[in-house]
Amino acid sequence: MKKLHNLVLFVGLVSASAQSATILQYHHVSEKLPPVTSVSADTFKSHLAYLKSENYHVIALDKFIEQLRAGKPLPINTVAITFDDGYDNNIEAAAPLLEAYNFPYTIFVNPKLIDEGQSYVMTWDELRALSKRGALIANHSAKHDYLHLRFKGETDAQWKKRIANDLIWSQQRIAAEIGHNLPYIAYPYGEFDNSVQALVKELGLIGIGQHSGAVGVTTDFTRVPRFPASGIYSNLKTLKVKIKSLPFEIDKLNYTNSVTTERNPSFTLSFKEMDFYQSQFACFVSGAGRAELVWHGKKEVQVTSPSALPNGRSRYNCTAPSKTHKGHFYWFSQPWVVQAQ
Repeated sequence: MKKLHNLVLFVGLVSASAQSATILQYHHVSEKLPPVTSVSADTFKSHLAYLKSENYHVIALDKFIEQLRAGKPLPINTVAITFDDGYDNNIEAAAPLLEAYNFPYTIFVNPKLIDEGQSYVMTWDELRALSKRGALIANHSAKHDYLHLRFKGETDAQWKKRIANDLIWSQQRIAAEIGHNLPYIAYPYGEFDNSVQALVKELGLIGIGQHSGAVGVTTDFTRVPRFPASGIYSNLKTLKVKIKSLPFEIDKLNYTNSVTTERNPSFTLSFKEMDFYQSQFACFVSGAGRAELVWHGKKEVQVTSPSALPNGRSRYNCTAPSKTHKGHFYWFSQPWVVQAQ
């Protein structure tokens, strides 16, 4: 009986640690708009049909985040669906399909652009209608500005006050118009730095990016990953693998800053547990190939690009196949924004 008890305990621990919880990010559901951020209605429907046929747990983002923040692992194969920018095709093309599958979803909006009556975004009336039909409406900043950029001559204190006012005002506008006030900010362009993360934490918000990866109880909730599912990322064959991904159990993540002038920035990951073989852990740098790895002991690895990164956005994507869950990969992404000196 003791051996049986120990086996059951071990299986329970493995199941708890191997969550497959991912967030999908969309923009447009349209064939008439830029393909880089768009997915056709037919392709979008194929994504939803796959989630349904494979019995994925598609849950609302607030339930998704709240459970993980409480330290409670989500069931394997849990997914949340999100949209950025609040484009008008969300209500015309996306919402009817999501409602047909009874899938909850979240739309991140820019309140000042709505107030200005920009023709490409939904109105408050339309967003209220979607909210009454079950959609969650959340903050994407007032006007979709780069949050980490400083104005010329702006001090750190002035920058902090300006961005804090932007985020707080946006939260208040959404609450006033929609009636709910989710403590989330989806970073415009997916860009953030240490100062933005610190401010988001100080304001009691959850910061949500656009870098890839699964989400777990050890995720840093000032940099929650999402898998882009539009444009070149909409291919269902590759998306299936990403949706099944697992979050590494991270003890510490160390790097200087994700917005940097370094051309070969590196980061170090320390793992709490490793349900993968060290030899099968690999990282790839966008446009540069396989990253250089230096292991410090059994559970800590330093990751560096093999060549200088260009200006702008880059990513290091790290994966490893699970030992205990066949067909599932652990996945972590580190985003960088390289600035000219």
